Amino acid sequence: MSDKSNNQGRAFEYICLLTLEKEINKYRSVEIVNNSSFEAALNAWDAIDKKLQDNLTTSAESVVNTIFDLEPLIIEKDTDKLELLIQPDVMGEMGDVRDILAIRKKLEWEIGFSIKHNHFAVKHSRLAKTLDFGERWYYKKCSEQYWNDVKPIFDYLSVEKEKGTKWSELPDKELDVYIPLLNAFVDEIKRTYKEYNELPRRMVEYLLGAFDFYKIISIDNESLTQIQTFNMKGTLNKKSTQDEPKVKIPLVNLPTRLVNVEIKPGSSNKVELYLDNGWQFSFRIHNASTIVEPSLKFDIQIEGMPTSIISINCYWNKK
Repeated sequence: MSDKSNNQGRAFEYICLLTLEKEINKYRSVEIVNNSSFEAALNAWDAIDKKLQDNLTTSAESVVNTIFDLEPLIIEKDTDKLELLIQPDVMGEMGDVRDILAIRKKLEWEIGFSIKHNHFAVKHSRLAKTLDFGERWYYKKCSEQYWNDVKPIFDYLSVEKEKGTKWSELPDKELDVYIPLLNAFVDEIKRTYKEYNELPRRMVEYLLGAFDFYKIISIDNESLTQIQTFNMKGTLNKKSTQDEPKVKIPLVNLPTRLVNVEIKPGSSNKVELYLDNGWQFSFRIHNASTIVEPSLKFDIQIEGMPTSIISINCYWNKK
């Protein structure tokens, strides 16, 4: 993700947080936790222009009432204080994709929101010379065969890095790097699945995080903001002492089988992963730097989801 996109994402987190605070305050006591992540989001907000600020404000305002319909515990009248906070980026690396948390400590209750601005990417994971993706993604170390397969690729990249070669100067990065690396990746997943039937579930838990959450995606060119419900452990959509949720969301079934994984036909940089229960992902590999390095990044997208993941479109009320 570019610095510009990253800053716009942080700015959207900031205005979502402020909008939640303003609207929740009409019902109950609420407080924003002023941490370093909040300060970074505020700085990002100050760095964008007025037009984008107006758009992001409208986007954030469009989803609040729907969130309250989904989560009546947010606005339940009580004497305790609800806390809102932005989580540090490091939490994503630890398996928590939620950017904003709403917490009621008295109830030992919290829910989280993953905030996206104009993109649907799930993660930006890497394949690298010494990075064991199997251990990180699904708790099984990569096989000796995998390391043997990728060694000549990463050795080649290490040599080119020492020369200061740019990715654009490689003779054929698709044929020499992307395709053999993706083949090794695909083969390793297939090999592991034969001995480890928990791989499909573990992969989805890695890609989507260890906690239930709502994904909030601002789609500026369509003047709408989408809420997606990821209720995999049943912790979302709880009733309050005063109200039932006005919108009911079902439990999401995780996958149990790997149906297929392959390089997309006609592509030199994308793998498609098909699982049961309606799950489908794509992994597009790309270099994330100008100078060659023995590390490449995946842009991981959800291409198919179970019908139990509800998408709610909240159209902007333009002033």
